[in-house]
Amino acid sequence: MSNPFPLSKEVIYKFREELGIKTLAHASIRQIVYLVNKLQEKYGVQFIRTEMGVPGLPAPSIGVEAEIEALKSGVASIYPPIEGIPALKQELSRFAKLFLNIEISPDVCIPTVGAMQASMLLFLVANRRDAVKDTTLFIDPGFPVQKRQLGVLGMKYESFDIYNFRGDKLREKLESYLKKGNISTFLYSNPNNPAWICFTENELRIIGELANKYDVIVLEDLAYFGMDFREDFGCPGEPPYQPTVANYTNNYALIFSSSKVFSYAGQRTGAMLISDELFNMQFPNLSGWFVSDVFGRAVLQEAMYTASAGTAHSSQVGFAAMLKAANDGTYDFIGNVREYGKRAASMKRLFLENGFKIVYDHDEEKELADGFYFTICYPGMTGEELLGELLRFGISAITLDTTGSSRTEGLRICVSQTSSDRFADMEERLKLFRTVHGE
Repeated sequence: MSNPFPLSKEVIYKFREELGIKTLAHASIRQIVYLVNKLQEKYGVQFIRTEMGVPGLPAPSIGVEAEIEALKSGVASIYPPIEGIPALKQELSRFAKLFLNIEISPDVCIPTVGAMQASMLLFLVANRRDAVKDTTLFIDPGFPVQKRQLGVLGMKYESFDIYNFRGDKLREKLESYLKKGNISTFLYSNPNNPAWICFTENELRIIGELANKYDVIVLEDLAYFGMDFREDFGCPGEPPYQPTVANYTNNYALIFSSSKVFSYAGQRTGAMLISDELFNMQFPNLSGWFVSDVFGRAVLQEAMYTASAGTAHSSQVGFAAMLKAANDGTYDFIGNVREYGKRAASMKRLFLENGFKIVYDHDEEKELADGFYFTICYPGMTGEELLGELLRFGISAITLDTTGSSRTEGLRICVSQTSSDRFADMEERLKLFRTVHGE
């Protein structure tokens, strides 16, 4: 088939109606996936798929082989412990020491059904520990599904975009919310999905100090652990270490995932690492919801038990094997995912050469890292308009509107599904876009 670009606006709109997409600005990631699938089938072309954050690298054989051996040994017929298998809990504790430089006992390292379950369970308990503090504050932009989790739970949240509040400005902005007395939890990701900003030590210190001052639990999402490729966070027991709020407060729970940094997304295996102090802390208000008013017991023995009673036995074995290899220094897990940084550098160049701009471009004074995501805009267009036009040229994305960003001119670009053999196609389509739209 000859080059069909630009695609028909009428065809795109017809498919949008079929999928119930009233506005592209607020279309979910999955809705964009379905829309692009229909367009690919209709026109017989492969899109440059940047809308969904899925791994673009194979899973390490270390994990796969360990899991196969576990299944052969019979674990499929045995319920895993709700608190997680001992080997995985031990390796998570070691990993925290070797790559974050924090002390955390194996008892408080709890495997979950992906990072998504970790945040859901933490919301269930953390936002019920105080009758007055019932609201999560998102430091946006962020992963939109976490807000949907709170919606499903019937819980409250507030949010703000950090774009104009980097560095010391963050303290005053956070306190403007905290002084109201209703904030129970903070949530942010570091590195950040979608903007790929990375919180500085100064910003993490501010968050930790305010968490202590106002008794707030910090939920730090580390799904993209160590993937700020400006530094090498992959040497066990040697600095630099992945920055974390855990250096500045004990009111924390770290949300960890095997999906991106270990390319193990299909097994839906993650973890929550709750500080020993918080895990063992008593909150009388929890007794209105749970049998135990001790934070960790409520999370583990009730929230986890009623949600899934643990996570799959064999995938825990695979995850433990990968962590052990990383901890022992026999598997360079960061080196394995540096490919994403290389792709981001090339893809950014193609966008910039064709009149686009980067939206979130600095961490205070430092230029933003190249990694799993970046953000773009095009002069004179809103994010919704830009997405609608890029779809006509065979490139998909999501708008920043869905992420809590104030920069509604922007789109999030995920690099994982675009390997170097697609760069020529991407360049051709962007040049055609520029020809049609000018600057």
